Amino acid sequence: MATHKLLLLPGDGIGPEVMAEVTKLIAWMNKNGMGRFETEEGLVGGAAFDATGKAITDETMAKADAADAVIFGAVGGPKWDKVPYDARPEAGLLRLRKDLALYANLRPAVTYPALADASSLKRELVEGLDIMILRELTGGVYFGEPKTITDLGNGQKRAVDTQVYDTYEIERISRVAFELARKRRNKVTSMEKRNVMKSGVLWNEVVTQLHAREFKDVQLEHMLADAGAMQLVRTPKQFDVIVTDNLFGDILSDVAAMLTGSLGMLASASLGEADPKTKRRKALYEPVHGSAPDIAGKGLANPIAMIASFGMALRYSFDMGREADMIDAAIAATLAKGLRTADIKSEGTTVVGTSQMGDAVIAELEKLKG
Repeated sequence: MATHKLLLLPGDGIGPEVMAEVTKLIAWMNKNGMGRFETEEGLVGGAAFDATGKAITDETMAKADAADAVIFGAVGGPKWDKVPYDARPEAGLLRLRKDLALYANLRPAVTYPALADASSLKRELVEGLDIMILRELTGGVYFGEPKTITDLGNGQKRAVDTQVYDTYEIERISRVAFELARKRRNKVTSMEKRNVMKSGVLWNEVVTQLHAREFKDVQLEHMLADAGAMQLVRTPKQFDVIVTDNLFGDILSDVAAMLTGSLGMLASASLGEADPKTKRRKALYEPVHGSAPDIAGKGLANPIAMIASFGMALRYSFDMGREADMIDAAIAATLAKGLRTADIKSEGTTVVGTSQMGDAVIAELEKLKG
């Protein structure tokens, strides 16, 4: 059995609390012969800034580069609002994405049966929801240059952010979308703003050409990103795989997240290119939720998104689909029993803390392993 090396970066706020539940799960899997994992921890975000003056150090980046997968918690909080821009907690995550070339961000939006009523939409609109939003993660307006604020004098300033995409960036993220769709319901919706943005014109063109060359068997539709946001809250189950750029992906994936009832339920994966020889790809897995500093240290955080993120690592980095399915089933069974953290509580359910929820998921895994 191969040994998989994991770098755990708990980060700030509730990050260490939810990461503790993944650490328990990893120990349980090692003990029960369901994989062999070696873990190492590092600092990132505000915790790293406090210790080193940087959001992530070169040493930690080297560990991330050497790991088979990075498991990431959350970063940020008001404590670091006034640190230098380049050292802000979020800069640590951005560097990980950029330096590891993690260009494909997978954010599933899945409604567990027991939580269909937790959505702000009607049950019939979200029950059975299972869509994947694929966000390009290393290009676009977040990384384009120039990126400046210029003092024009007379109390005036000008801010510039640059949206830049090359053909290869659009093509590689689109290829991932089509390949994912082939394993799902065989439909891709590409979203951009070609009506007002030149980058959207190129995006549309490249996706269309790739589809014609290599993926004619997959259904492709194009949709303006603003119309896509409207359709996500109107009839979300019409979608299967949505592929879009960095900015729109950031926004649309948060919209989709709330369809499921809580950001605390959703996992994500950020993947790089597969090595042609080893087939290994750089990868980072993280919950969609933030650091939630208002509840940090209180044992109230929902660990399910963090646990599900580790499940995605099993699926996409280690080809352990069976074990990933077991984790998904254990989460569903735990929720079906009426256990809830405070963020997803409803009438008639039992509210538990972070550790109790993690223990409950492992208890369901015990039953599933037989």
